[in-house]
Amino acid sequence: MNNTARFLSIAAVAAFASFGAQADEADASQYVSKFETNRTRAEVAAEASSVAQTRSIEPAGSRVVTYKSTADRAAVRAQAADAVRTGQIPSGEQG
Repeated sequence: MNNTARFLSIAAVAAFASFGAQADEADASQYVSKFETNRTRAEVAAEASSVAQTRSIEPAGSRVVTYKSTADRAAVRAQAADAVRTGQIPSGEQG
C-alpha cells in the first residue's frame, strides 16, 4: 500500500509539472509587433530633434522654486557655530 501511494503521488507530481513545460521560440518572437510605415528616417529624425528643442527641463509634475538668500555666508557660519556651542543642534555622531 505504501509503494502504491508513493507511485501515485510521484505520477501526479510529474503530470502536474509537465503542463508548464511547453516549448516556444527562444527569441520571444510572438511578442514582437509587426507594422509597416511610410515615414522616412529623415522625417523621424526631424521630429525627434524638434521635440528635444521644445521640451522643458523642469521635471514633469514638479515646480522648481528659486530662492535668493540675502544672508551673509560668514554670519550663517557664526550662527551655526553658536548653536552647536549652546547645544541647540547636535554635532558629530551625537544624536
